[in-house]
Amino acid sequence: MHQHVTSSGSQHRLLLSIVVNLIIPVVQLFGGLAAGSMAVVSDAIHNFSDCTGLIIAYIAHKTSQKGPSLRYSFGLRRVEILAAIVNTGILFGAAVFLVMESYSRFLHPEPVSGGMVIVLALVGIIGNGLAAWLLYRDSANNINIRGAFVHMMGDLLTSVAVLLCGIVLLFADVPWLDPLLSLLIVIFIVKSSWGILVEATHIVLEGTPRGVELMEIKDRLESIPGILNTHHLHVWSLGTESISFMGHVIIEDQPLSKTVRLRKEIDHVLHDEFDIDHVMIQFEAACHEDEDCGVLCPTFNHHETR
Repeated sequence: MHQHVTSSGSQHRLLLSIVVNLIIPVVQLFGGLAAGSMAVVSDAIHNFSDCTGLIIAYIAHKTSQKGPSLRYSFGLRRVEILAAIVNTGILFGAAVFLVMESYSRFLHPEPVSGGMVIVLALVGIIGNGLAAWLLYRDSANNINIRGAFVHMMGDLLTSVAVLLCGIVLLFADVPWLDPLLSLLIVIFIVKSSWGILVEATHIVLEGTPRGVELMEIKDRLESIPGILNTHHLHVWSLGTESISFMGHVIIEDQPLSKTVRLRKEIDHVLHDEFDIDHVMIQFEAACHEDEDCGVLCPTFNHHETR
């Protein structure tokens, strides 16, 4: 079932994660430059971009809690989706910069202080681990917070990799290892961010939510006594925590007051079985042989796969 995160708790955890991530990259950046480690500098830049992402995520999460208005009748729930897209753009930009710097280090290797790299990596592991733990609770049900959580996990894993790199550099003179690790970090950044970008774009394009089958909804509704047929069915996500449904339902010609029970049953089925919390139904009377109602067509291909 689709669960809602606690808004105040989510905001507090995001805010605390921002504080943690303001400290880590400052220490890593200056320390990385002093140690001559491109991997540490890459990790610091990654953390800086994630800190910016967390700030965007916090503002978006707070803004999305505002209710409907005359200007925005659905509220501002999709602000979080836009924030997720902006965050991935920031990460892709950071990835391009890191690739260029790593390539330069391959051409012109520089000595790296393995001991200082280890210390800075430990700072990153502790800080990023704390931030990831703070965001884990809300990451399952909120794409905006999940984007921030993925960033923190990425930072945690890269800090572990930097730690291993520092240990190796203590015992072996392999200057190419540091820029190589930086490139591996870039690959991880792009891979982890791509899935979030695809999902956010899917929501913006009002695609059918993942895990929801439109034909299953159609078959289930038409199994309800009193419903003859359905068409023009649409399911989409308003934001990260709400799924909407709109459709036309064909029933026998009857007074509107008699459709109340049927409407309640439709709401119950859609909410309990498909986790849809915003329903818009248009009832239509069935056509008889002596009537000309025009052609009623569904707006999707039954054989189309998502």
